[in-house]
Amino acid sequence: MDLSVIIVSWNVRELLRQCLVSVVSRPSSVVRQERGDLATGDWRLTTEVIVVDNASADGTVEMLRADFTSVRVIANSENVGFTRGNNQALAIAQGRYLFLLNPDTELLPGALPTLIDYAEAHPRAGIIGPRLFYGDGTPQSSRRRFPTLATAFLESTKLQQWFPRNRALTRYYMLDTSDDATQEVDWVNGSAMFVRREVYDQIGGLDEAFFMYSEELDWCYRAKRAGWQVVYLPTALVTHYEGKSSEQVVAARDIYFHSSKIRFFRKYRGALVAEILRAFLLLMFAYQIAEESAKWLVGHKRAMRAARVKAYAQVVRSGLNA
Repeated sequence: MDLSVIIVSWNVRELLRQCLVSVVSRPSSVVRQERGDLATGDWRLTTEVIVVDNASADGTVEMLRADFTSVRVIANSENVGFTRGNNQALAIAQGRYLFLLNPDTELLPGALPTLIDYAEAHPRAGIIGPRLFYGDGTPQSSRRRFPTLATAFLESTKLQQWFPRNRALTRYYMLDTSDDATQEVDWVNGSAMFVRREVYDQIGGLDEAFFMYSEELDWCYRAKRAGWQVVYLPTALVTHYEGKSSEQVVAARDIYFHSSKIRFFRKYRGALVAEILRAFLLLMFAYQIAEESAKWLVGHKRAMRAARVKAYAQVVRSGLNA
């Protein structure tokens, strides 16, 4: 098997359908120019598609079994999370390449052949990330340097709103490099990760301590430490309708995002750093509760302010322990 496409889905049936159509409708035969101009030949790309459904309540499994009979389906009885769901599929995948896709993605024409051809020509490229676009066609940032502690304090907090053009995040988001250039990076967005099987065989699957978020950061970190390259490939194009599963549970999304950030720093920088980060993040959410409450008191968009206070309070009560 050349390629295993792996998708973990939760309550996004129609987006998943669109994603699968983009995968199965792409030509299974591509033309590859051998290195050194020795020969040009057709080769058939043998693929399998594995969908892990995390107990969706929107008829996802029924749709898959009725409309995509060639897709292998793992129907979980509970939501086991993004990371464990991917590991379930990785354990049975047969491809020499593994393509982890979010269900809210859509492959644009030529994406698969471009990824395959690059991987074939660059044997040290262990993980490859395509160029991502939002649903309206605007570019989505999808490549990163590894985070520093300054990055952790700034990313997705009030500090980022107050200081949006700070040096730490400019470096983290790689805004000093071109979106159009193929380049080695530290890590790529987990919504579309093309992975060589040897990487999985060497470093194992995703770390299930991360329920969701930061699992791709951790995977790329481990791959780089094992000597593999992580590459951003802008000639392979994918649309990403971002956050359609997580936006259904806003408070849980914030809890998992920030607790995963804390977990990453605990894993690689120690407990003291992790606890300092946790305290700071909880303080930021407490500040946001006070800010939204004040705006509610003066009568500004009260329904929205009340919903935000409720969500932020849930985050604080969690202690950012997912």
